[in-house]
Amino acid sequence: MAEKIQMTTPLVEMDGDEMTRIIWKMIKDILINPYVDLKTEYYDLGLVHRNETDDQVTIDSANATKKYGVAVKCATITPNAQRMTEYDLKEMWKSPNGTIRAILDGTVFRAPIICKGINSLIPTWTKPITIARHAYGDVYKNSEMKVADGSKCELIVTDKDGNETRQLIHTFKGSDGIIQGLHNINGSIASFARACFNFALDTKQDLWFATKDTISKQYDHTFKDIFADIYETEYKAKFEAAGIEYFYTLIDDAVARVVRSEGGYIWACKNYDGDVMSDMVATAFGSLGMMTSVLVSPDGVYEYEAAHGTVTRHYYKHLKGEETSTNSVATIFAWTGALKKRGELDNIPALSEFAEKLEKATVQTIEEGVMTGDLYVLSTLENKRKVNTQDFLTEINARLQAMM
Repeated sequence: MAEKIQMTTPLVEMDGDEMTRIIWKMIKDILINPYVDLKTEYYDLGLVHRNETDDQVTIDSANATKKYGVAVKCATITPNAQRMTEYDLKEMWKSPNGTIRAILDGTVFRAPIICKGINSLIPTWTKPITIARHAYGDVYKNSEMKVADGSKCELIVTDKDGNETRQLIHTFKGSDGIIQGLHNINGSIASFARACFNFALDTKQDLWFATKDTISKQYDHTFKDIFADIYETEYKAKFEAAGIEYFYTLIDDAVARVVRSEGGYIWACKNYDGDVMSDMVATAFGSLGMMTSVLVSPDGVYEYEAAHGTVTRHYYKHLKGEETSTNSVATIFAWTGALKKRGELDNIPALSEFAEKLEKATVQTIEEGVMTGDLYVLSTLENKRKVNTQDFLTEINARLQAMM
């Protein structure tokens, strides 16, 4: 075999949980280590180790990502009450993704991996649609409470000098009710906008952005205005030179346009909209197992991961010694995305070319009818066969070897 490709700067490697942790090692052993002299700074973000370190390992991994510029992350458990008992946790640790997003001030970009035979439920979608989700504020950092009948609810802002501004939300007459307070900050919205504009330039795709500014004349309109100001002053000339477009519309109009479109653009969404629309787009294209995810900071730091979770059901089967047929495609593409970016930043074309060949070999394997169980159910190919988790990676490697 040819000499291994050498790396100069390490990737930040964030290991994870359950079945994706098993797949993580398989991918490295079968598809990467035989070809690349892999250099990583390793952080174990498995729930056991997060608990042992009081979640400090998550913070350390995010700071290392800032230092080295590129990270690759395995799927991780965000614990609930049941996991507290199962893993004997000290406390219900926060989502690692949320912690990392906050430290990197990043925007999440999710895009489907398109393969022949895995057809979109929307026939016009022939090109990927990338969802850019703002990762701060809105309902995810809300304050809410139940309100008794007869109560008056006001929005009160106290400025730095102690002056109050009040606005009536609602007077509850004849019924109990509920209230919710949302917030965002201009700095985070501006970071979101710049990350979107930079990613559009990086991938040479049009950028769409949508809110409901006709109804939310302060909150949503602020998003619209910040995007517009940054585009006009910092990005308009760059977009025109690249031959791409920035397009703003209302969220309901955007949904209608998206369904009628052929794809091939980035759709920027506020936090809740992005949460919902990314799952809609993933399902319509086929599967969360075929969805890439990259967190991009406004200063050009990248963290690649699969869009799906830890595949708990398959992990429990694996622990019993039963065979699994787990889709590893999104995790493979997390590795290839990180290796491509590392090669690009460090000027190592061979590393980026290897990552592209691994992506092609993965898609080729599926298009030649060899796939895991979830894709087998979806595929319209006539000659197809279902293989187990490890055999799928071995099949990809056979095609990769032929390309090297």
